[in-house]
Amino acid sequence: MQVFTVQGMTCGHCVKAVTRAVHTQDEDAVVEVDLAHKQVKVRSELSAEQILTAIREEGYAAEAV
Repeated sequence: MQVFTVQGMTCGHCVKAVTRAVHTQDEDAVVEVDLAHKQVKVRSELSAEQILTAIREEGYAAEAV
């Protein structure tokens, strides 16, 4: 499980956007979003950089924890 800090997430739409961004790259990925802690956990074959790129392309500042 990879963990990322994602700034700018404030609502359910943000959760869907981040989840969709990861699923676009890996439809079998497991994505867990914790809005309160601004964290996204991803279980996927994707590299951390691929996940970060997908999230950043949605307009969110993200970094690996």
